[in-house]
Amino acid sequence: MTGTNGRAVVAKRVDDGDPDTEEIRDLARAAGYAVVGEVTQTRKEDPALHMGEGKVAELAAVVEDHDATTVVFDNRIGPYQMYNLGTELPEGVEVLDRFKLILDIFGQRAQTKKAQLQVELAELRYELPRAEAKASLAKRDERPGFMGLGEYDESREQDIKAQISRIKDELERIEQTEEHRREQRRESGFDLVALAGYTNAGKSTLLRRLSEDLDIDENEGLHPDLDATAESENRLFTTLGTTTRRAEFDRRDVLVTDTVGFISDLPHWLVESFKSTLSEVYRADLVLLVVDVSDSVEEIREKLVTSHDTLYERNEAPIVTVLNKIDAVDDEELERKKEALNALAPDPVAVSAKDGENIAELQARIDDELPDWLHERLVIPMADDTMSLVSWLHDHAHVEDVDYGEQVVVDFEARPAIVEQARAKAGDLVPATAE
Repeated sequence: MTGTNGRAVVAKRVDDGDPDTEEIRDLARAAGYAVVGEVTQTRKEDPALHMGEGKVAELAAVVEDHDATTVVFDNRIGPYQMYNLGTELPEGVEVLDRFKLILDIFGQRAQTKKAQLQVELAELRYELPRAEAKASLAKRDERPGFMGLGEYDESREQDIKAQISRIKDELERIEQTEEHRREQRRESGFDLVALAGYTNAGKSTLLRRLSEDLDIDENEGLHPDLDATAESENRLFTTLGTTTRRAEFDRRDVLVTDTVGFISDLPHWLVESFKSTLSEVYRADLVLLVVDVSDSVEEIREKLVTSHDTLYERNEAPIVTVLNKIDAVDDEELERKKEALNALAPDPVAVSAKDGENIAELQARIDDELPDWLHERLVIPMADDTMSLVSWLHDHAHVEDVDYGEQVVVDFEARPAIVEQARAKAGDLVPATAE
């Protein structure tokens, strides 16, 4: 079967140990390639070819035998190595490294203006050192296009830097707009919960599970970006942007946002390019860190460490680890993994988003971990706008009791910001005067 982008051979070199190609195969398939073969090597990096000369000859033979169009390295390949590999492989075969492949996937999945800008920013940051390398070689050897790296344009470096600056400014404006929207949500009484975790951990499925029985009124006018659907396909990067849905809770109004999945071994410049997407995580009231419990303990531990490094950089909200896919492990294995991961995930919630198992337990935990609500009793004078205020409280708080007499007494609980607004609104009411 041929992928939409052609036939690919994956390659990976490690300094020691056994090379694992599972993730790079998944990434290649996510990009639309049919993976037809692989070549791996355990040795120190070769400065010229990345792999040893003999292994590159083996790679060329595998490419030819399988009529492959592309070689995908699960490594960072320098511009000079990229050129040298091109001369050793069959003519016309494209060479991609891990990060160029990820950028290609991001580019395919970018649907919103913000996502497209973030992809463009990441691509420019990827290209900048290569442009600098071309400039350096061209100046040294006075040969434009030296080593087949492409035509040297002395203004290209400055163009890239100017574009990076422009895109960062535009993303900053988008972030300011989104921050304003988040504050509006909080002022409307919503708690904000973010789903974080690695790709294929089941975040989108969990989002659907938490809100599956609740219809969203798209005409409310409060939240124009609410999305009634979230993909839950078993493929990487189905959630490049963010998807927000209203979750079902007895007393709280909660918005849950599914964010772009983490990927292992991402360079700083790539993470930095997508930090405005991660701001949905950093600015949440609670983060659910979703983990695929069917992975090995070593894989889970590595992913938790990397996730914590990313989340704790800017995040101030509590983090609850959700061990998902318990339908794929037995009780004994689940308990063994809980014990082994106790230092990194001391009090996790184990669920099956697919089957709905323990979702009620997770909802109770979310309710416990979100900011405490305040209990308040308002004594409201009878005025022209009294019933409008009571209606507003029903929309923005959990109203426990309303007593209608000469005055209206409302017992409710809500976020502190809502309590403050309610007090202010009550204070603005002018008592009705008898004629």
